[in-house]
Parts: sequence; C-alpha cells; structure tokens
Amino acid sequence: MGVKTSLAEVIIKREILTEFSLGQRVAEDEVDELSTYFVETEQWNRVWRGEIDVVYGPKGSGKSAIYSTLMSREDQLFDRGILIRAAESPRGTPAFSGLVEDPPLGEVEFSSLWKIYFLSLIADAFVEYEINNEDAKRVIRALNDTGLRPGGKLSLRTHVKNALDYVKNLFHPAEVEPNLSFDPTTGAVTGASTRIKFREPNTTERTRGDIHIDDLYAAADRALADSEADIWLLLDRLDVAFTGNPELEKNALRALFKAYLDLNDLQHVRLKIFLRTDIWKAITNSGFREASHITRELVLKWDRSALLQLVTQRIARNPLLTSYYGVTPDKVKSDTQEQKSLFTRVYPAQVEGGPNKPQTFDWCLSRTRDGSKLTAPRELIHLLSEARDTQVKWLEIGEPEPEGDPLFHRAALKEALPPVSSTRLTKTLYAEHPDLREYLEMLEGQKTNHSTQSLSTIWREPEEKARDIALRIVEIGFFEKRGTFIKPEFWVPFLYRPALNLVQGTAEGVTAEVDDAAEERSLD
Repeated sequence: MGVKTSLAEVIIKREILTEFSLGQRVAEDEVDELSTYFVETEQWNRVWRGEIDVVYGPKGSGKSAIYSTLMSREDQLFDRGILIRAAESPRGTPAFSGLVEDPPLGEVEFSSLWKIYFLSLIADAFVEYEINNEDAKRVIRALNDTGLRPGGKLSLRTHVKNALDYVKNLFHPAEVEPNLSFDPTTGAVTGASTRIKFREPNTTERTRGDIHIDDLYAAADRALADSEADIWLLLDRLDVAFTGNPELEKNALRALFKAYLDLNDLQHVRLKIFLRTDIWKAITNSGFREASHITRELVLKWDRSALLQLVTQRIARNPLLTSYYGVTPDKVKSDTQEQKSLFTRVYPAQVEGGPNKPQTFDWCLSRTRDGSKLTAPRELIHLLSEARDTQVKWLEIGEPEPEGDPLFHRAALKEALPPVSSTRLTKTLYAEHPDLREYLEMLEGQKTNHSTQSLSTIWREPEEKARDIALRIVEIGFFEKRGTFIKPEFWVPFLYRPALNLVQGTAEGVTAEVDDAAEERSLD
C-alpha cells in the first residue's frame, strides 16, 4: 500500500487519525459540539435574520443542524429581542406521538389543536420571561380558566394532551354544560368560565365569557409589541412524530400549514417549521391550494463549495491535524483556497487513478448523491468517517502508512462506501418506505440501468404497474429517471449499488448504454 518512511511519521499519523473526528452525522447527537463547526451559509443567514419561516430539505440536508444551532444561540437571540421555544421535543419521544392512538377527526380539529397548543407555549413564555402587561395577563387568564394551563410547568406532551382534550370536548361535547355559576340564595351570577372558540361568539356567548382564539392571538401580539419582543416557535422532527400513519401525518401537517397561514398576519409571533421535502410533496400531491401562500420558505441545497467548506471546517477542528499540516482553523473557514489545499493534503489526489477519473472530493460527491442528483451532508460525513475508521484499523494491524502528506490510502475510501450504502438503503429507504422494500430487494444482483420492460420482468408485474412502481422509486431517490416520457429509463446512482451488489451495465431491452465514467465526469 505504500513505501514506509519513518517510525516517527507512522506514530504521528496514527496519533492524528486516532484523535481525528468529523463529528456525528445526525445533528441531534451533537448539539453541544455543532456550534464549533457549523457552516453559516447564506441559507442559514436568511433564517437567522428572520426572513424564513419554513425550511425544506431532504433527509440529512442540515435542517436539524439549523434548528439545533438556533436553540443553542438562545442568548444571542434574546439580546435581539427574540424569545424561542421548542414546539417539539428535540430528542426522545416526540410530543405528538400520543396522537397516533387518539387523533383529532380531520384537518379542522387538527388546525384548532395546533392553535391552542401554540397559544399555550406563548403563555408559558410570558410567565417565564415575566411579560405581565394587561394583554399578556388576558392570554394567561383565558388559558388558565379553560384548564389548558393548570399550575406548574408542563411538558410539551402534556400541553399536546390538554389541547387535544379541549378540542375534542369542544367539537364533540358529551353533554351541554353551563358556562355560568349562580349564588344559590340570590340567583345572581357569581362566575363565568371562559371558553375559547374557533368561530365568532355571539353577544350572549361573549357575555358568558367566550372569546375567539384570534382575539387571544391579537392580545399576545400586542403583549409582545409592548415588551419589544418577538417569539419564535420551532418545529422539527415532524418526520418521526406520526411514524407509521401516513394519513394522520398528512392531516396533521396540512392542518399545521393552515394554522401557520392563519397566524401569518401577526407581527411578533412566528412559526419556524423544518420539514423534509419528500413529506411536503406527499401532503401536497392531492392538491393544497394554500401552498402558494407560503412564501417565507427555502429549500436547503448544498453546492460543491458549501460541501467542501462543511467538510474542511470539520477537519480543521482537530488540533493534532491542524498542527501537523500547519493550518489555521479560522483561515480554513473563510478561505476557499485553504479549504481546497487542506482537503488535497489530507486525502489522496484520486481514489481511482486515471486521466478521466475524478479528483477525490468529486469522487466522494458522486458516490453519495442519490437519484435527485443531490448530496446530503449526512452521507458525505458518513463516508469520510468510515474511511477514517478503516484507515485506523489498517494502521493498528501494522499496514504501512500512506506516502507523503495524505493520512488516507485510496482503498480506505473505497472500503467506506458499502457501509454508507447499506445504512442509507436500510435505515432510510426500507425504514420509511416499507411498501417498496420488496421491489428494491428484488433488484439485488441486477444491472444498474433499466427500462420499464426489464423491471417488469424482474418484478413479475405488468409493464404499466412496473412503470408506476419505478416512478415511485424515483420519488424516493433510488432511481434517477432518464430517457423520454414515452420510454423512460431508470438509472441507479453509485450510492445504492454496493448495498444491493448491483452490476454496472444496462439491462436487456434498454436502448441506451450508460458510460459510468462519463457519469462521473458530469458530476464534477
């Protein structure tokens, strides 16, 4: 694998690699460390400035990293007059998981639940930050009177349960209960219990103490304005909140966005929603007219430069490595030439030698792209982390170290791809699309380029059904769709090939041969 140079260099490289870490692939697993190498892209800056409310992105694209970084900078946001509240548990059991067994009936009730829930979180913030003007007191009093905020601090799950019980009782009352209480001697009204309504109360209802929820939100907005504050309610992990129940997930999220639009006129209350692009497509496939009104949004995309900055910024947080190469972390963070230089010193020039083969970083991008032609940071970090583990193992058993500057052999990167491929296939595609698993498994050992006819044969399905299945598999990123509308062809990206032992080449009946070397060059 190379020519041994000196014992000192072996020890140094082994020590560097032993301490070398690129961090965790999943942002939730490294909240405390994330701030040390978080890449502040322009996308992040737009969120930080408050211009964006809805962040879409594929799994592993960095949505949770943005969420976690916002949460970790609570003090900085407070200095800007912004209060933040997590509206979903960042770890552990999701706050909304209890709804799977006992959900609201339809989008209207779900939308009402969201509004009650968010208002309860706002009231909690008023108490915590001692916002006690008259409008704030009105909101807190209304929620207390309805039993939505019993004494003491409540968990998010309890807030969800209270909101659910309230909405169900309001829409499906078991019996009609009076709002008024009377003195038994005089018959005079001695008290009125508040009811929060989702339609405009009439005069009698208002006299009894009923109030429209929009009036309470208006009061909350005024309370924040008087205190020169804004509040951001952050929602992440919505992909796991309703696991196993697609219809519930669809109802819940469509209702969430309707609630978001209803609250959009407020000046000091903002929802910040982090959602996977495939889930957004699923809830809008059957039509969602409100979608056109959601304008404060962005879709996370990582180009080559941003991914290089992300990787090298993580590399540069390793003190032994930066000392060995004589680089300054701050300079790596801000200088693209330093980023290129560092990567090409740490890793070999090419993984596969040859004038038509890509440089190592481009090889890594091509191997971690899915059928949407996008590389998610998660898979890229996973690939480079697996390469580190492989290289350390080789040095520990006495293999010679790489020649010259690089810490890695070419083969370490090749060895790293199969576990990345397997993890992506089993923990993402199989886990989230179990209905397609059998069709993906039936591709094992097959070619990498297919037609509807070849898939029909493999899956033992009529061509029309095979085409529908293939198009669904395109949507989840396993296939890249090519060819024409009349004669579509389906190409498997490099990312998924090792996990299914796919054979490079074109299946029988496909008219166009695919040159994988040309594919690599097109991805540079």
